[in-house]
Amino acid sequence: MFEQLLIGLIFLGAVAYLGRRAWKSLFRKEAGCAKGCGCSTDTKIASVNKSGRLPVN
Repeated sequence: MFEQLLIGLIFLGAVAYLGRRAWKSLFRKEAGCAKGCGCSTDTKIASVNKSGRLPVN
């Protein structure tokens, strides 16, 4: 009985985790990836230097 309850709780936690990730990816407000590395389109356009090339990281 205890094992079934534990497996059920682990399963519900995994479903909640995946549901939260799906919700955030579907309804996010900012462009680009979610890594926070500054790879969004707006950042790249703003960081173009005078030669017209993107900076190399």
